[in-house]
Amino acid sequence: MFKFDQTKTPLFDALLEYVNNDTIPFHVPGHKKGQGMVDRFKDFIGTNVMSIDVTVFKQVDSLHKPTGVIKEAQQLAADANNADHTFFCVHGTSGAIQAMIMSVVKEGDKIIVPRNVHKSVTAGIILSGAMPVYMQPEIDRNIGVALNVTPETVKTALEQNRDAKAVLIINPTYYGVSTDIERIADIVHSYGIPLIVDEAHGPHLHFNNKLPISAMDAGADICAQSTHKIIGSLTQSSMLQVREGFVDVNRVKTVMSLLQTTSPSYILLASLDAARMQMATEGKELLDETIELSKYARKEINNIDGFLCFGEEIIGTEGAYDFDPTKITITCKNLGISGHELERILAEKYFIQPEMSDLYNILCVFSIGDTREKIDALLSALREISKIYSSDNRNKIDIIDIPKIPLRILSPRDAINGNTVSVALADSVGEISGEFLMAYPPGIPVLCPGEIITDEIVEYIETLKDAGLYVQGTDDPEVNFIKIVSDDSHLNMITSA
Repeated sequence: MFKFDQTKTPLFDALLEYVNNDTIPFHVPGHKKGQGMVDRFKDFIGTNVMSIDVTVFKQVDSLHKPTGVIKEAQQLAADANNADHTFFCVHGTSGAIQAMIMSVVKEGDKIIVPRNVHKSVTAGIILSGAMPVYMQPEIDRNIGVALNVTPETVKTALEQNRDAKAVLIINPTYYGVSTDIERIADIVHSYGIPLIVDEAHGPHLHFNNKLPISAMDAGADICAQSTHKIIGSLTQSSMLQVREGFVDVNRVKTVMSLLQTTSPSYILLASLDAARMQMATEGKELLDETIELSKYARKEINNIDGFLCFGEEIIGTEGAYDFDPTKITITCKNLGISGHELERILAEKYFIQPEMSDLYNILCVFSIGDTREKIDALLSALREISKIYSSDNRNKIDIIDIPKIPLRILSPRDAINGNTVSVALADSVGEISGEFLMAYPPGIPVLCPGEIITDEIVEYIETLKDAGLYVQGTDDPEVNFIKIVSDDSHLNMITSA
């Protein structure tokens, strides 16, 4: 199955050798294995982790020009994930996504993307200077969330934009919904361009055949994965998987070197090395347990009055070709409470913290670190909440239509870099936005820089704010004001649009 010995952890082993040799550090960081760290912090963290917080030298290799243990660790990761090349990322999957986009498109190039992308995708488009062409994903009105794009939608977008240089899709979405990525890969490749994938929420897919197919297995050309989200590396550590052919690997190396710090955390890098080994050697068994716990939780939640937890029954509907059961979306609108309210109750009363909430749902991410005991605590809390709120005779929360994708007048980068003025959100209708508007998490943009602000968007944002959701993107933390493009350079473009 693997070409290399997946039990090895070359980078982690090199760091342990450095520690075991009692190496005297005359290098940064200045805490020198914790010796210079404030005791209160050091006593909590422990000196072991401090001892492998090192800088670049031959024994531990260089992330920017790996020739030793980092090179070997990345080769092992590529082998484990069915990729030709793997790049370790210590600037989060957001940074990996930006690098992925900047590796395949440049200023003025069209890139086709779903509208329900994470803000890091739009950031990558801004950094590259590319022009986004948005695809509308399918919407499930029963739970009020965007699903995925269909192969037909991708095909139509390509037919209408034959000069596009790349297509990006999500596999799976935040809520666990996958599209027919193999078919989409064939469609995109037939146009001679790469398929790039935001696989932030799918680093585990390759390691268990009960899950949707991974991007690399499906024929994608490059994908960014949040190794820390479902499997066992540390937060902010991710991987960028690359297949040769439609993607210039040397370009990827260059862009990654431009974006990543020259002082990478070897703690994060070592956690990637160890997480890869764990998944390659025992990932199937660990994920089998996670999937079974997810099935148990979903069944029990659906037996609690007022709650809904969708699952495999959505497979086959438009925009839902497959489903990752480790994503537990708990719909609470039938209890008359918002997802934000449910998250607050769970966190403040039961000390249970979901991954995120939206108007109608909370999302709980199950992983190889979960146990039956923890899941039973969640179920117990939901049963209590159901009894309290089902007796209140509150009205169900109606699903609000997500605003239509607005007209884009300027590229996101031109809008961000243009002259802007701040105006009241209520007075901004008809103007060109110089900022984002999005609920975070999940960070899906309602409005992007360069787009015309509509009544529908303003009303939707006010609804989100009234419901207590965290709306962000504007300089104004209260989102009462928004920057609009104020110079005259865009007038000719508006006239011709």
